[in-house]
Amino acid sequence: MNCRNTIAVFSILVFSLGGVSLQAQTPETQSTEAPLPLAQAEATALANQPRMLAAQLRAKAIQERVRQARSAYFPTVGFSATGARAADTGTATAVGNITTSAVSDRFAYGGNLTQLVTDFGRTSALVGSSRSSAQAQEDLATLTRAQVRLNVRSAYYQVLGAEAVLRAAMAAQSNRHLVARQLNALAQSELKSTVDVNFAEVLASQADLAVVQAQSLVAQQRSRLATSMGSTQQITSPLAEPSSPETLPPDPESLLADAQAQRADLNGAVAQEHAAQQFAKAEKRLSYPTLGIIGAAGQIPYHDHTLQDNYAAAGFNLNIPIFNGGLFGARRAEAELEADARAKDVQQLHLEVTEQVRNSWQRANEAFKSLEVTGRLVAQTKEALRLAQARYDAGLGSIVELNEAQVNETSAEITAADANYTYLSRRTELDFAAGLLN
Repeated sequence: MNCRNTIAVFSILVFSLGGVSLQAQTPETQSTEAPLPLAQAEATALANQPRMLAAQLRAKAIQERVRQARSAYFPTVGFSATGARAADTGTATAVGNITTSAVSDRFAYGGNLTQLVTDFGRTSALVGSSRSSAQAQEDLATLTRAQVRLNVRSAYYQVLGAEAVLRAAMAAQSNRHLVARQLNALAQSELKSTVDVNFAEVLASQADLAVVQAQSLVAQQRSRLATSMGSTQQITSPLAEPSSPETLPPDPESLLADAQAQRADLNGAVAQEHAAQQFAKAEKRLSYPTLGIIGAAGQIPYHDHTLQDNYAAAGFNLNIPIFNGGLFGARRAEAELEADARAKDVQQLHLEVTEQVRNSWQRANEAFKSLEVTGRLVAQTKEALRLAQARYDAGLGSIVELNEAQVNETSAEITAADANYTYLSRRTELDFAAGLLN
């Protein structure tokens, strides 16, 4: 439930709760603990949030693929040891074998080396593709960071909004019980009717119910804040009031350049497109020749008299693909089509980012303009309540008229608090859309 829906629910629940002051203290604000600033809440989330840590680990894991691809540039060296014992010591040859050493008594050990000389750029393209994939994963980690900050800020402002509702409900509760006691005393003196007393007692009970539900909502929102911070412990510290909301840029177009340059998901999509293009180049070069050199050397301390004590050899291997049933062609076509698809994904994401920035700006602008309107509304309802109270005290107005004025003043106070936190939440959404939370 967002902050606006929360306030709307409790505006109904506190119907007929009477004129209130939002300065009433909640149990949270009476806490002796130091306030929890928003910056500290974000820092805790970035350090503890499992999603954030998982994204960072995946970025490191993908980075290892670059090393895997680059390994083809380096020689491969191995060590081997071979021993054989013929059943018949006089054996020299065997069916299916040309070398006599295949069945001769011997023990040999030595090393071998293989080194790629060139594959005409296939390895280079694979390294480039791996690097771009690693960059894309780093961008996803950056996006996760921005999402974690967005979630913390949203939860933080919703806690503050819920506590503003609780303050209003508690102030209304105190006011309604006071009015009920006063009317009851006046009724006993036959200065007020029992109808007024019953009406006031009903309103006091409604105020009690509103406080109970407001307290429950505060606890739920604090639980959500704890989850967004990556903590299993309930957050009991009072929250620091945010600074006054900043004014919006004059139009959304001024933020589009930031969004196109800084949005992590967009940068990640571009990196994935480049990775696909590099992989398509690598698949194209499958049809090119590969040239490598090989070498081996070792000793044969125990052998048949026909063998030498040492051995050493070197050579090269040139592989030229000629025909493999169209396998390489199909792989190349698949990679190229995937690269084209990635390019279209980037174009689509550009459109979506532009729409998100414009829509977020409009929503934030609406909330920003509501700040002034709700301020006027509070002043107007306070004046209307003062006049209604004067009429009721003079015997010219009814309890219903007074109650309506009290309801309007309470709802206006709640709406004003809602407008402030709604703007802060929507401004955070705009910052996220523009890539400013990275």
